Amino acid sequence: MSIVENLERVREQIAAACAKAGRSEADVALMAVSKTHPASAIEEAYAAGQRLFGENRVQEWEAKSAQLSLPGLEMHLIGPLQSNKTNKAAGLFHTIEAVDSLRIAQRLDTAAQALGRRLPILIEIKLSHEDSKHGMAPQELPALLEALPALSHVIPVGLMTVPPLDAQGEEARPYFRRLRELRDQAQTRIATLTHLSMGMSHDYTVAIEEGSTCVRVGTAIFGEREYSQP
Repeated sequence: MSIVENLERVREQIAAACAKAGRSEADVALMAVSKTHPASAIEEAYAAGQRLFGENRVQEWEAKSAQLSLPGLEMHLIGPLQSNKTNKAAGLFHTIEAVDSLRIAQRLDTAAQALGRRLPILIEIKLSHEDSKHGMAPQELPALLEALPALSHVIPVGLMTVPPLDAQGEEARPYFRRLRELRDQAQTRIATLTHLSMGMSHDYTVAIEEGSTCVRVGTAIFGEREYSQP
């Protein structure tokens, strides 16, 4: 199926999941995760009305963005961010979704200040025991929440997580539920923490039922990853 057809199917499934959960479709954003796919795939999705996208690597989006001129496109960084790439990331992305330490938040704050902008960020929480997963431990979150108000150019807007690889469908539900609980607790400290970025191609309907405000869907839209991309 084409990207256009895939997008239509995913949107229909999001609508059905929202109806099942008694939620408004307007409360759940669809992010098209274009990592490893060419700029032409982004153009095709954009032509079908998609505006929110996600990439995992700073250098990959830097290369693709040079090939594109798409007004209104919103790109989020959803992969881990190294300290030496914070300056570049602050200029390339609308939102950084994988902040996992105070150090990264501070560096993004400095970079955003130099650019004269306020940068939305999400805090990535590691709820999986897999070594390959990134994010901060839940018990580290309170200390970060205490420190963030001192930063004037980053706006903490929510939490994100990636469940274990073997937690498919219903098996991912406890992880989504736990992130929602952490978000609810965090909101008592920082009121702007309203978003939950959780749910991917194999479990986004479950994530919506557990309160996700943004599902990150790649394979179900673009097909299998194309690892030959930079």
